[in-house]
Amino acid sequence: MPTLRSASKGLQSPNEKPNSDPTTPSKKRSSSRSKETEAVVCSSPMASQSDDAVAKVAKCKIISSPTSSRKRLYGDEPTQKPKWNPKDPVQMKAVKEALHVATVPSNVACRDGEQNRIFDFCKECFEKERAGSLYVCGCPGTGKTLSLQKVKNKLLTWSKEVGYEKPEAVSINCTTLTSTSEIFSKILEKFERTCNGLSPLQQLQRIFSQRQSSPPKMTLIIVDEMDYLITSDRSVLHDLFMLTTLPFSRCILIGIANAIDLADRFLPKLASLNCKPPVITFRAYNKNQIYEVIQERLKGLGYDVFDPLSLEFCARKVAAASGDMRKALAVCRSAVEHLETEIRDSCDLQEFHTVTFDHMDKALSQAFKPKIVDTILSLPLHQQVILYALVNLFNRSKKNSTTVGELNKTYNETWKSIHRNGRTAIGAAEFTNMCQGLSDQGLLRLKQSKEEKSRRITLTVDSSDIAYAFKGHRFIQDCKFLEE
Repeated sequence: MPTLRSASKGLQSPNEKPNSDPTTPSKKRSSSRSKETEAVVCSSPMASQSDDAVAKVAKCKIISSPTSSRKRLYGDEPTQKPKWNPKDPVQMKAVKEALHVATVPSNVACRDGEQNRIFDFCKECFEKERAGSLYVCGCPGTGKTLSLQKVKNKLLTWSKEVGYEKPEAVSINCTTLTSTSEIFSKILEKFERTCNGLSPLQQLQRIFSQRQSSPPKMTLIIVDEMDYLITSDRSVLHDLFMLTTLPFSRCILIGIANAIDLADRFLPKLASLNCKPPVITFRAYNKNQIYEVIQERLKGLGYDVFDPLSLEFCARKVAAASGDMRKALAVCRSAVEHLETEIRDSCDLQEFHTVTFDHMDKALSQAFKPKIVDTILSLPLHQQVILYALVNLFNRSKKNSTTVGELNKTYNETWKSIHRNGRTAIGAAEFTNMCQGLSDQGLLRLKQSKEEKSRRITLTVDSSDIAYAFKGHRFIQDCKFLEE
């Protein structure tokens, strides 16, 4: 059967000289070659033997030319997404809801491996009709609870498809319990059996230790925030896992907590009884996973909300700090709110389409600012100026300590540079009291001396935190940098 290459060999007759004119446009050359190709192939002797095959070759076009357009190579260009209109309250609400922690996404991205391991464990327990326990751990915001809910739904669907009796399923968050032992009452509610004179734990032990006339259903118990069950004697936590070891138990217990070594530290007896639960660890999200999860949440909106650079900046920052997806979602919502505020306060008619790098920078600065920053910003203005003057004095003198008298002089110079309605600086006695107040709050250390002016002062907080707190301060931003 003729091929495109064999057909192309007949493009030029032996007596015909090639066109070597360098001024001939490449587009015309490609067009003439294409026409010649179709003519030669159609007139080939092979046409009589295989008309269909030759017809297919005749329809082929030379698309390997560097001058071929992208449309010829790959077909039609993908349609561009419609632009997001942040001025539309409906669209703004949809974006905020998509980025809210309480919004459950249809797909838990980047956690397929962990979910499959949990599902396979539960599936094996179902097929062998036996109980089992599993411990899921990981840092906060790594998708543990959300993944377990997806596994539970998948397990219920699978059991129905294969013909198993629908299992009982109960999810318990230990932070809602009034006492640690109440968890046994929550589990017992699924069995609808009561026996007077016995505690909920004893009733569960009796149910799982005796052969029933009809075998009990498989029961999936998901216990979130399991570390709240840790007591001084650890009896509740131990008795909970021991329910899966009783002779006729058919419950699958999955505990969720942050501590990786919970079982080793608080359940050593389980290891001695050879029933220590296997551990599945959810690692912190990396920058690529954070980026993908946020994109997955926004995919259904149909328009681009974030500038790619701003979203990458958020993913890198959160991944380096904690890998907490809840933190990343909160930062993105904050960045959207910064854009919303900018639109509301803007007087010009400029168009706003996406969250930019600047919006994300503001949101990240607020999310990761040190706690000491709020303390500094809540101080009276005079104490703020004292701290500002102290940092500038240390920067200028390259020292890490000074005296009350020297700081007072720098404070007066700093205050004069503010020009705030002609207000005068505080006196020496009040200045010392202000410094003592800063010392009482742990912001600086004020040593004792016979003379007040000679008392040594040192900072007890990082000077970069003070500089960060005063960034954009409406009074101090006009102050001269004394180190200059």
